[in-house]
Parts: sequence; structure tokens; C-alpha cells
Amino acid sequence: MVYGFSRRIKSFLVVIVVFLSAFLSCSENENSEKLLPSNLVFEVHNSNDGSGFISVNAMAENATSYEFLFGEDSERIPVQSSTGIVSYTYSDSGTYGLEIRALDETTDYISETTQISVIKTESASGWIPGKGYFTPMTYAGWNLVWWDEFGEDSLDESIWNYEIGTGHNGWGNNESQYYRKENTMVKGGYLFIEAREEAFGGSAYTSSRLTTESKFYLRYGRVDIRACLPWGQGVWPALWMLGGTFRENDWPGCGEIDIMEMVGGGAGRDNVTHGTIHWDYDGYKHSGGAHGLETGILYDEFHVYSIEWDSESIKWYLDDSMFFEADITHDGMSEFQNYFFFLFNVAVGGNWPGYPNQSTQFPQRMIVDYIRAFQKPNQIETASPATNRRF
Repeated sequence: MVYGFSRRIKSFLVVIVVFLSAFLSCSENENSEKLLPSNLVFEVHNSNDGSGFISVNAMAENATSYEFLFGEDSERIPVQSSTGIVSYTYSDSGTYGLEIRALDETTDYISETTQISVIKTESASGWIPGKGYFTPMTYAGWNLVWWDEFGEDSLDESIWNYEIGTGHNGWGNNESQYYRKENTMVKGGYLFIEAREEAFGGSAYTSSRLTTESKFYLRYGRVDIRACLPWGQGVWPALWMLGGTFRENDWPGCGEIDIMEMVGGGAGRDNVTHGTIHWDYDGYKHSGGAHGLETGILYDEFHVYSIEWDSESIKWYLDDSMFFEADITHDGMSEFQNYFFFLFNVAVGGNWPGYPNQSTQFPQRMIVDYIRAFQKPNQIETASPATNRRF
């Protein structure tokens, strides 16, 4: 009788132990699923070039995302990142607070704060090469009909447009940047288009894209563009033209002339310029050539990217050395007998260049010294007046 009672007590105790073990196990599982981020560390890199540009790299254990709060109190600007890497450009000099948060899946977080001193200068432009190739303002048998020497303090919007946003499907190429007005600067006789690694509008990068659509068109002539290019994996600068019928006759039916494209990414890429035409004739067609520097890359100094275009052909030049010619007399290439407008942009990522990796450094700048358009006397028939001449 006593033995049986004791056995029942033991059984009861076993049940309690099993229950407690199960409870504690569940609690431990819940705790194991709920691990706050820890060991938050970060680095702030200040460009110190007067541009106000900084980049931040943060890392923490068990973090699923990061949030960076730039500024002070109610004026703080939040920037989210899944990688812990962001960049930001301050508009004014000063000392600013920065809070860095490492978040878990439920948005609980740990944070660190720091102060950043920024000196913003009006002449901020970063490094500009002091050497490179030049072309003349005049050629025998040619008339200078349109140009921009970027001699003002801002982009002349009477002859240039900003294109804003991400376009359709990353501008048709699965590109990764958001185009903004703020990434363009004109200082000291140069145009700067800057690609930055910064989150904006759902994109991880920002840059600028300019056009002369509705403001200046050209049919036939010589074009010289003196520029210093960016470099690096996934960086894709372009100086190019689209047919004036673009809005009515979508690409490639409107025609495209790429005066210069470069797809960054090391040997055989950062030193090579591509010249290409695209058109539609029973489907998409293209033709082009490329030319590479024997030493150095296209970032090292200024080069002049040129085309000579008439009713029979388009010729491409790098520093006055011709490297490709396209015959455009074929019946299916009538696009190239029409008017075209100019585009300048720096894309980040896309089907052709691929995407940035750990080797890619930001910001990246394309610097343009001048663009000049010439025509022979029998070609002078621009679609807009040739009075928009800027020095």
C-alpha cells in the first residue's frame, strides 16, 4: 500500500519533471529564435574633397538589416540598407550626428552614434586630370554649329534636360541606379556626373542622365567630346545619341549612335571604348567596333571621343585615330538619315557590364570638358537654332 503510493508519487514527479523540461525547452527555443544583434562596429569614410560625400560601412552579429539616421533630431534622414553599406552627401558644411542601427527580423535594434564634420566648398570637384588630348575649335571645311564648354556655375537647362528615376526595367538594361539632378555639377569649366553608392527611391545607387531632347538635334556632322571616364566593375559611362523620333518610334526603330561606351571591370574593359549603332530592320540589328589603350585606362587622363557622320557612313575616332566605320547606305538603315539628340549618363550595373562588387569604389565621376558639333556647309540644317552656344 505504501509502496504503491510511493510509486504513484514518483510517477507524478516524473510527469512534473517532463513538463518542466518541455517548458524550459520551449523557452530556450523561443530565446534562441529571438537573438538581438550584437557587437555593432562601423567605419565612416569622409571624402574630404569638399563635396560633402561620405560612406559608412556597418557590421553586427545577428543583424538582418541596418538603418542610418543622418542629421539631428526631427530633421534626421533615415536610410535603410540590407548590407550595412551606405553613402550620403551633405549639402552644407557643419558637424552632424549619425545614428547607426542594427536591426533583427522584428525591427528591434541596437545602435551607436557618432559625429561627422563636413567641409563643403563651392569649388568641390574632386580629382581632375591635368593632361590629355585636345581637339581644335576649328577645322578646315567645317563650321562650328553648336557647343557647350560648361563655363557657367550650373547646367544650362535651356539646352540640357535631366531625366529622373529608374526608367522602365532599369532603362531597358536592368540597371541599378536612380537618376537624380543632384548628381550633376558644373564647376571650373567642367561637367561632372557622379555615380554614388547611396540608397534612394528603392535603388542602391544614384547617378545622372542628361539629354538635349527637344532642345538640340543634329543630322550629320562631326562631334568631339573631351572627357575623363570613371572606372570599376559595374560602372557604365556613355556619350551617345538617340533618334529624334524616339517618342513616336520606340527603340531600336528610332536608331541609336553610341559615340562612347565603356564597361568597367579591370583589364580589357577600363581601357576600352566602344562605338556602336543600333537599328531595326526585320528585328534588332547592331554594328560596332572597339579600341583599347595600350597602357593605362580611360580614367587616367582626358581623351576626345569623336564621330564623323554623313549620309553614307559613320566613323568613330579616339584622339583623332579612327577605329571603326559603319556603312549606313543600306535601305534598312534609314534611321541614320534623321535627326538625333545627345545623351550623357553614368549607369551602374546592367546586362552588359554586370554589377558592382567589393572591388568597385564609389563615388565614380565622368568629367566632360566640352562637346562641339561641326557641320560642312552643305550639312547645316539643325532641327533647333544653332544659337545655344555656351562658353
